[in-house]
Amino acid sequence: MSADRLKVAFFGSPEFAVPVLGAVLAHAEVVLVVTQPDKPVGRGLKLTPPPLAAHAARLGLTLAQPVKLRGNEDFAAQLRQSGADVAVTCAYGKILPASLLQVPRYGFLNTHTSLLPLLRGAAPIQWALIGGMNVSGTTIMQTDPGMDTGPVLLQEELPIHPDWTALDLAAALQIQASRLIVDALNNLDTLTPQPQDSAAATHAPMLSKQDGEVRWHDSAQAIYDRYRGVYAWPQSTASFGGRRVKLNTLRPASGELSGQAGEVLAAGPLGVTVACGQGAVELITVQPESKKPMPAPDWWHGTGAGVGARFDLSPHQPATR
Repeated sequence: MSADRLKVAFFGSPEFAVPVLGAVLAHAEVVLVVTQPDKPVGRGLKLTPPPLAAHAARLGLTLAQPVKLRGNEDFAAQLRQSGADVAVTCAYGKILPASLLQVPRYGFLNTHTSLLPLLRGAAPIQWALIGGMNVSGTTIMQTDPGMDTGPVLLQEELPIHPDWTALDLAAALQIQASRLIVDALNNLDTLTPQPQDSAAATHAPMLSKQDGEVRWHDSAQAIYDRYRGVYAWPQSTASFGGRRVKLNTLRPASGELSGQAGEVLAAGPLGVTVACGQGAVELITVQPESKKPMPAPDWWHGTGAGVGARFDLSPHQPATR
């Protein structure tokens, strides 16, 4: 069946899903958009719709925001009444019950930002970078009741630039996912589902604030990779003298440098060089607690500490090299 004759229910929530919805809209009829409910945001806890919900409302699309899916007969009826031939999920953020998967005659297709079975879970973009991977990609899979365990319909690699952050990789994957989901919709009758090798599966759980803590005993490259992965949230953080500081911009330092993990080796006009388990990183801009971002040398001089002082070690790393 050609995509332009398909009726599609589109499930998603964050900004990442907006251009993917746009690609589907250009080739098919979107009869229903489903997002997570509005949530309190900011200091004022203002109730705010997910980016995809706000976008769908602007376009005048039929929108549903069910609080739960399992046992929700009203929503199941709404999906059936929409007449959707197929449903597409893109970073929706909820597990779909088996009963719902059977409603559209072509089932549910999921756009996942990894080369499944690698990096199943909520944060494949971030963990690809934290893990130092040089290739990512997009998988279009047939959704089943598991966590990213369904058979693969289409898959395409995407090389990762060594200096990309999570925002950069997400932007590239948005473009790829938008193209591949349209390819899948255009070829629904001919695609052959390929089962995943679960023995080769790895996992990408949702990030926590602790994932942003710098592990000074890691290599400089590993610290830089973690910084790239947590760039959007929770951001790289360290502690000096018991006070937390965000490391807004950092990079591996050039040259053969060594010292105790977390030891400040130099503080020049452009950056503060800190020893790691192997090599060193250079801090360019930082943000101390309750202050605005500033050049790292300015912050360092303000601490009154000298070269040779050490950052506090994270409780999530060993105490000795």
